[in-house]
Amino acid sequence: MDSQSKWTDDKSHLDTQRRERVSSAYRKKPCRLVFLFLRSYRWVFALAFGYAILVFVLSLMNLPTSGLDAPTHSELRIDDTRVTLLIWWRPFGNRDPLPNCAVRYGILDCTVTTKRSAYPRADAVIIHQRELMLNWNALPRAPRPPSQKWIWMNFESPSHSGSLIGLDGVFNLTMSYRRGSDVFLPYGYLQPRRGDEDTPQMSVQHRRGMVAWIVSNWNEQHERVRFYRTLRRYVRVDVFGRAARDLISDSVVRTVSRYKFYLAFENSLHTDYITEKLWRNALLSGAVPVVLGPSRENYELFLPADAFIHVKDFSGPRALAAYLKHLDRNYSLYRRYLNWMSHYSVHVTSFWEEHYCMACRAVQASRHQHKTVSDIALWFKS
Repeated sequence: MDSQSKWTDDKSHLDTQRRERVSSAYRKKPCRLVFLFLRSYRWVFALAFGYAILVFVLSLMNLPTSGLDAPTHSELRIDDTRVTLLIWWRPFGNRDPLPNCAVRYGILDCTVTTKRSAYPRADAVIIHQRELMLNWNALPRAPRPPSQKWIWMNFESPSHSGSLIGLDGVFNLTMSYRRGSDVFLPYGYLQPRRGDEDTPQMSVQHRRGMVAWIVSNWNEQHERVRFYRTLRRYVRVDVFGRAARDLISDSVVRTVSRYKFYLAFENSLHTDYITEKLWRNALLSGAVPVVLGPSRENYELFLPADAFIHVKDFSGPRALAAYLKHLDRNYSLYRRYLNWMSHYSVHVTSFWEEHYCMACRAVQASRHQHKTVSDIALWFKS
């Protein structure tokens, strides 16, 4: 009985010790988990803090060293569009005031100058072909700034442009009346009428004259002079100019506006060479132009087919004269040649201020483009 009781007490003691060890083990597990969690959290915090410091240092490296050196957004825009345009030679010695392109054409950030001291900082230099062919050795001798553009400007026909040999690789932009020029500026063009713009009266009651022609460069070898000499045998042509009648009030428009037809004869026949003889002398004056120049198809790229009469549509001067007399007797037929006035107005290009400002705008648009013109003679004379 005593030995049984002793065994029972020993067993109870062992059970009690075992429970205490198990309980102690369970109490130590949460402590170890908490310790592991805290140690992991410190590593995460350290990594996050290090990343924040790295970002801060990198941002400091991208800041300007001085607030005075940091351009504003508007300053960046101005620097990117501001252009200084140097006119190396005034065309034909023209001394008209240089234009304010912002006031005249709404082109901002453009400075036009003739001061050659501006050459080192000029964004572009306009070089006129007429003066170039007489003063080839007077081109700028100083090294050309890397981003500076040289603009070849010519508004004469190939017959009156002199030699174009040696120009390849010299210029960066072309400016002329030719389609395909980098700066394309014809002598004039038709523009759609605005809704609030009054349509001119197309009455011909005051147009008592038949055919007018204004000519300053008279050359018996020109095709236009030969054509005129035959045409005048069949229809009256009143000639104005240096060796003929004086203009009325010294005005081309006032003079031609008294006539039904005007001979818009070019001094040479070349692609796109359609001068003020059409745009100002005829169309702006309200007379029907009789044209001698490039092909009819070429003219139709610039104005409606029924806005002019082309001499090549007839077998010769006699047939043309007969048609003009027929239109003179038939008002409704004549009036068809004036229908364009209901839809368009005439813009006559202003020499030379408009050319300078359009060149400035082209330089702004091509500021980050770099090219060299390699075939001026081949292109212009084609």
